[in-house]
Amino acid sequence: MLTRRTILAAGLTTVLPGAASARATLGEDGLYKLDWYLESFLDLGEDLAAATAGGKRFAILWGLKGCPACRRMHEVHLADPQTERYIRENFEILHLNILGQRPVTDFDGTRLGEKAFAARYAIEGTPSIQFFPETTEGLASRVPVEREVARMPGLPDPREFLAWFRFVREKGYERGAFADWPGNRPAGG
Repeated sequence: MLTRRTILAAGLTTVLPGAASARATLGEDGLYKLDWYLESFLDLGEDLAAATAGGKRFAILWGLKGCPACRRMHEVHLADPQTERYIRENFEILHLNILGQRPVTDFDGTRLGEKAFAARYAIEGTPSIQFFPETTEGLASRVPVEREVARMPGLPDPREFLAWFRFVREKGYERGAFADWPGNRPAGG
């Protein structure tokens, strides 16, 4: 039976397509969370292998309590249904705290707290997103900053934000830098 409430809910979903999207919540640690972020034992080798087995790419999102750009990323960039859907369907995102203390096991077996781990990879600001290759093959023998295939430092505009994820998913890094990648150019530009 159709009720006014059912009709109103259906109408809002049609008019506001993002209304049904998951919204970020603020965790006890002060970081914004989305229900599709990776729940992890913080073993990067295992996380990368699981992401690849699931047909996804693995990325680490670095945040900080009180970070205004992190808030904007969750309230604007990741609230866009197209962006949120693309990332959720193609990536496993591990959210770490740049000042956190949870122990993280790196690809070479080194175990460090989040803050020391961020320093090891020269993460200097938030938000930052590290993108990793599809396999762990050879990662342990590389210096940490050379283990990434790409890094998004800071928060670009929403179009460029999504382009970073497409760049990694489409392996644009195999052909050159993000700045030179055709998918980074605005339509008609």
